[in-house]
Parts: sequence; structure tokens; C-alpha cells
Amino acid sequence: MHNAIFRRRLLSGWGVLVLLFLYLPIAVVIAYAFNTGKDVSNWTGFSFHWFLDAWETPRYQNALLLSLKIAVLNAIIATLLGTLAALALGRSRSRWRIPFTTLIFLTLVVPEIVIAVASRIFFVKAHESLAIFPALSWKTILLAHVVWSSAVVVLIVRSRFTSMGPSLEEASFDLGAGPISTFRQVTLPRLLPAIVAGALLSFTMSFDDYVLSVFTASGDAETWPMAVFNDVRFGVTPAVNAISTVMFLIVAIGIAGAMWFVSRKGGDPAKELSGGRG
Repeated sequence: MHNAIFRRRLLSGWGVLVLLFLYLPIAVVIAYAFNTGKDVSNWTGFSFHWFLDAWETPRYQNALLLSLKIAVLNAIIATLLGTLAALALGRSRSRWRIPFTTLIFLTLVVPEIVIAVASRIFFVKAHESLAIFPALSWKTILLAHVVWSSAVVVLIVRSRFTSMGPSLEEASFDLGAGPISTFRQVTLPRLLPAIVAGALLSFTMSFDDYVLSVFTASGDAETWPMAVFNDVRFGVTPAVNAISTVMFLIVAIGIAGAMWFVSRKGGDPAKELSGGRG
């Protein structure tokens, strides 16, 4: 009995230490975003004025609007492509199913820097060969994000689709419903939590991405993470802390929204967002 209590308290203490290790640096950044003075290591009082200063800076405003535009478009396109691919692969018996699935999931395993370098070379060569292909700009950032995020949507939606089983769809066909009616009234409502979770994750992944963006952007396209990194190279300022705090809150709200939506529909957030593993 005493051993069981000791092990439980030991595990609880270890869990607290892990959480502190993960979130204490973020807590320090958030705390000093509200600091009155310019010194980011000396607390002199509480104030919101660094948030206002950051917001009134045109460069930060343009970077934020560009990041939001890319993230929203990426969420829409990646969710559409990823969902269609998940439906095609979910119950397919084609011999090409496994190689195609492997290629999709490789984008999640291959280091992001490799994908970023390959994307930049491909985009430059494609623009040189085809005039209609866009030059390096926010459009190429969007293309790179869509390729990367679509794999995440496929992972989440395919897991949900294969776990549902075909029994309800077969019953719908037996009752005389057509393929479109069955998809609209049976399949889509059951897939909706996974689709929304994939869309929210795609948004957050695109919004805070730096590596893919910096390799596939032109000189005049600066996203919000790029603006933060460019400023951090010359030293951390309270304005950078304020921007980082807002970015953290947006990403945290996106992740929490995805988990809340999945759990509200009766799913297991950890299982759904990990693609059914766990």
C-alpha cells in the first residue's frame, strides 16, 4: 500500500517536472511581455504597451496579415486534398495503396529542412521552365505548406475513416440511398471531427512555420515567424516577447479547439490527433 502511494507520488512529481521543463521558458517570455521596462531580464512593472507598440508597427502588421492569409488558405486546400486522399486510400484494395501511403507519410518523417531545400530547388526550376508557375513569393510558401499539411490531414482522416467500418454505409445502400446521399448523411457527419481537427492543425502548423517559409519565400515576403526570428538575431526585446506571446496563444487556441471538437463528438483527442496510434 505504501509502495503504491510512493510510486504514484513519484510519477506525479516527475510529470510536474516535465511540464515545468517544457513550459517554464514560455512562461518567462509571456511574463516579460508585460514588463514596463526595455530590459527583458529585470522586472520593473506591469504594462500592455509593448503589445500596442508591436501592433502599431507596420512591418509586424503586414507579417501577421500574410501569415494569417497563408494559414487560412493552407487549412482550406490541405483539408480538401487530404480528405479526398484519405477517402481514396481508406478502403482501397489497389496494389498502389501501400506505396502511395508510404510516400504521403514520408513527408512527415523526412526532416523539414530537407523538404524546404528540395521545395526551393523545385520551385525555382519550375518557374524557369514554366512561365505560368509562380516565382518565389507567398504563393510558393503556400504550396510548400499545403504539401506538408495535407499529409497530416490524410493521417487523421484516414484513421477515423478506417475505424468507422462499412456497416452503416452498407445499410444506407440497402435502404435505397445513392452514393452521394450516403456520403452526405452517413459518412461525412462521422468524419467531421477528424476533418475539423485536421483543418485546425493545418492552420497552426502553417501559422508558426519558419523553416519551409524562409526557404520558399522571396525577399519581400516576410511571415510573422520570419519577422520574429529576424529581430531576435539583434537581441530579444519586449516587443518580440509580445509577438511571441500572441503567436503562442493563437497556436494554443488552435490545438485546444481541435481537441475540444474531437472530444465533443465522442472521440479520443489523443488518438484522433495522432492518427489512431495510442
